Amino acid sequence: MAHASSTLVLPELPEVPRHVAVIMDGNGRWATKRFLPRVAGHVKGVEAVRGIVRACVERKIGYLTLFAFSSENWRRPAEEVSLLMRLFVTALGREVNKMHANGICLKVVGDLARFDPKLQEMIAEAERKTAGNTVLVVTICANYGGRWDIMQATGKMVAANPGLTHFTEDLLAPHLSMAYAPEPDLFIRTGGEERVSNFLLWQLAYAELYFTDTFWPDFDAVALDLAIASYHQRERRFGRTSAQIEEQKKAS
Repeated sequence: MAHASSTLVLPELPEVPRHVAVIMDGNGRWATKRFLPRVAGHVKGVEAVRGIVRACVERKIGYLTLFAFSSENWRRPAEEVSLLMRLFVTALGREVNKMHANGICLKVVGDLARFDPKLQEMIAEAERKTAGNTVLVVTICANYGGRWDIMQATGKMVAANPGLTHFTEDLLAPHLSMAYAPEPDLFIRTGGEERVSNFLLWQLAYAELYFTDTFWPDFDAVALDLAIASYHQRERRFGRTSAQIEEQKKAS
C-alpha cells in the first residue's frame, strides 16, 4: 500500500525523521586528496554505510535510502564502473547475513535489468531473505533516476487503468519504486555539491534539504546528528503559515 503524498495530506512530524535519504558523494575526491585510486574511496564509502546504518538503528530511524549508482553514472570511465559493480557484489555477499541478523530489511530499487544476471539474483535473494525484518528498511538506489521512476510508474499506471483519461497522484503513487516507504523527511548530500541530481524527484517534494562539505567516507554518526539537529531547526509548514503551525501546537 502506498503512503500518502505530502502534497495531498499533512504527514506526521515525529521528533526523529522517519526516513532519511542520502546522496553519498565525494568518495573519489576523498581518495584523490590522499593520493589513492578512486576505488579506494568507494571501498571506504562502504565502511561509512555500515556506520550510518548502525547509527540509524540506534536513533530509531525507520527508513534509510542511499543513492549508490545513478542512471547517469554509466557515463563514468568503464574501469570505474566495473570496479563499482564488483564492489556491489562483494558488499552484498558480506553484509546481507549481518543485516538479517540485526533485523534490517534490504531493498534495491532502480532499473536492474542492465546489471549482470548474477548480481540481479544476489539482489533478489537478499530481498527475499530480509523481507520480514522491521528494525530498519535500507534501500539502495542502483541504476536509479528520479525521472526514470516517474516514467516507469506512469507506464504501469496507464496499463493498470485502461481507457482512463484523467489520472491523479493517488493512482500513480502505488507504482513508484518506493511506494512502500513514507516520503523522506530529511535529504542529505555529502561532498559539497548542492543539488538533488535526479534522485527521488517525486518523493523529495517536501523533504528538508541538508548539504555538507564532508566527503561520504568521513560521514559518521556525529555528522548524522548534525544533520538531524539542522532538521529540528526547520519549521515544516507543508503550505501552511507559521501562525497556523503555532495554533496547531497550542491545540495539541
